[in-house]
Amino acid sequence: MSQSPSQDLDASEFAVEDNSPSPATPPPLHGAALFSAAFALALGTFMQVLDSTIANVALNTISGNLGEASSTATWVITAFAVANGVTVPLTGWLMRRFGLVNTFIASVALFTLASFLCGIAWSLPSLILFRLLQGAVSGPMIPGSQALLLAIFPPEKRTVGLSIWSMTALVGPVLGPILGGYISDNYHWGWIFLINVPVGFITVGVLMARMRAYNTPPVKLPFDWGGVALLMLWVGSLQVVLDLGKDEDWFNSTFICALSVVAVLGFIAWLIWELTEEHPAVDLTLFKSRNFAIGTLCFCLGYGFFFASNLLMPLWLQTQQGYTATWAGLVSAPAGMVAFLLAPLVARAAGTLDLRYVATYALLAFALSYMMRTGFAPDTDLWHFVLPSIVQGTAMGTFFMSMTTLSFDRLGPHRIPSATGISNFARITGGAFAASITTTFWDRREILHQSRLAEAANNGNPAYVQAMDHLQTIGMSKAQATGALTGQMVNQSYLLSSLDIFWFAGMGCVAMLALLWCTRKPARPQGGVVVVD
Repeated sequence: MSQSPSQDLDASEFAVEDNSPSPATPPPLHGAALFSAAFALALGTFMQVLDSTIANVALNTISGNLGEASSTATWVITAFAVANGVTVPLTGWLMRRFGLVNTFIASVALFTLASFLCGIAWSLPSLILFRLLQGAVSGPMIPGSQALLLAIFPPEKRTVGLSIWSMTALVGPVLGPILGGYISDNYHWGWIFLINVPVGFITVGVLMARMRAYNTPPVKLPFDWGGVALLMLWVGSLQVVLDLGKDEDWFNSTFICALSVVAVLGFIAWLIWELTEEHPAVDLTLFKSRNFAIGTLCFCLGYGFFFASNLLMPLWLQTQQGYTATWAGLVSAPAGMVAFLLAPLVARAAGTLDLRYVATYALLAFALSYMMRTGFAPDTDLWHFVLPSIVQGTAMGTFFMSMTTLSFDRLGPHRIPSATGISNFARITGGAFAASITTTFWDRREILHQSRLAEAANNGNPAYVQAMDHLQTIGMSKAQATGALTGQMVNQSYLLSSLDIFWFAGMGCVAMLALLWCTRKPARPQGGVVVVD
């Protein structure tokens, strides 16, 4: 981080990265103003990330309370994901048009209102409508908080701002299932959303007091109606495919096939439109930066592997190991705690290290945590479930900060809002792909493993005969013994399927090292966010 651009690349190459003018930037904050503003921005990030996962474990409770089928209740998740996926990449345009702080405060305020409406929803259609609103208005929250944290910290402490963002962004997915499970087990499900209301009031109040003068002047920009319409078309179609594909048996469904074609053609049309539009809604020229292009891809893949693991562990523990939603969430909790504690230490060291080495450690630690899980067995105890989570926490505390810094390297500060929007859109999309692929792969590999195990369940196998004799000796009938062994076989098949996914995630992280080292060594960070003329 301490190297100047001239030490790592020639002047002409540096010019390619960002040749846009950089007007004067507002000064960074200091002291109590910096602390309170950073805390409020972190709360904003935490709320949005928490809400993207907190409802997942409560769907059965919600559907039962509202008298709807569980399959219909999945639209509570899909509605939020679709609306959020459309608005996240528009963050750069929104912040230029209305100002950085104005956009973020409005987003948090509207998110708080939408959360209240979700909490008092009287039917499933009303809840889905309010979740759609919640996802739409929350789009600028994560990339906006990231951009503002970079803006308010002095240049030499930018990694501290990124660490704060990483801590809150990473703890949210871990705490979401825990809080969601605890609330749905002990209180009315509406409190899953209502807990956002006081947090939202605190965040808006602090930011209005500390950062209104720090807002960038709004700029009158033409609205890219065509680009936004195409974005809504392909992102909405893709999210529905990813969320409902498994239930509809993927490409055996005409509905899923049609939406997939719409998503692909819409994406191609959107790319052509945005690259030829004079004032595009999404600035795709950012991908001319090698570090941004590679860093965003690594961010997407790394988060996908992380999300797959984070989804699979509680799913397997609850369905096959008999864990409650709360205890399954607690198994993953150490990862968030370690990441939270480690991030400030990483931020202090980041200024003197080549962050490619930090990211390399993170990928290797991720790989180790996944490979440790390939040793799970039906009788694995709690400690051996927790240990890989601790190792994963050290990776979480380093990967996201280092990859974000690498991605934004050599981008002018006035391009950071657009960059954060695109980067977070890639992360969200990577998580959506990971969720769909993981759950589908888990079930299909279970069928494969069960068929192989079933081949050995015959009277020609001494172990099978011995197990049947033992079960009948302790009082089971032949039918009961067969049922018991079949249940164990299903449990073992899901375990083997889980181990396959963990192994693939570990190998994927190792393979990403080659991609990571195609980036350039990051230059000295530039501070502030410009006032756009």
